[in-house]
Amino acid sequence: MSETPTFGRYAEIPYDKMTPEQQAGYNAMIEARGRLPGPTKIWVHNPKLAKVAGPYGAHFQPGGYSLTEREREIAVCVITSHWRAAYPTSAHERIAKAAGLPAAKIDAILCGMPTAFDDEREQIVYEMAIALSNGRWIPRGLHDRAVKTLGHVSITDVITLMGHYTSVAMTLAFYDVPDGATGMAR
Repeated sequence: MSETPTFGRYAEIPYDKMTPEQQAGYNAMIEARGRLPGPTKIWVHNPKLAKVAGPYGAHFQPGGYSLTEREREIAVCVITSHWRAAYPTSAHERIAKAAGLPAAKIDAILCGMPTAFDDEREQIVYEMAIALSNGRWIPRGLHDRAVKTLGHVSITDVITLMGHYTSVAMTLAFYDVPDGATGMAR
């Protein structure tokens, strides 16, 4: 394996230099995701993780869960900007705009400024994401409004989406992966 970084501070492993276990993890990731985006380029180094992270991350691809793309991007932008991870925050800023979220609201989220949404579900997702990312207690009122508005399936999708993107953001922040990094061609 080369020690020269190819993706931020991380030196990716060429497929032909991977151990058989890493190749199996890589193949599992490709099977689940169809490609090797962002942190998965790094996670293949840990084949046991790669085998479970691929399908877990694939759950959050469009149409695979209970949230709209706008709701998803509200939660993702809150959590990736919370961890100050340039690569996923910038990528999801673009995705959020493409999903139709107003630029001023996205800017507010990314800067840690308050904002509000006219759509009740989007507002609840935003409030949940802010409260959870700031390590705050979920008050009974927010809990009750979330259950009434989103239901338990969507609530668990928001929470686990944020957990997944915490792993994404922390991985990319640790390896100092800059906005727009491409890494090795695969």
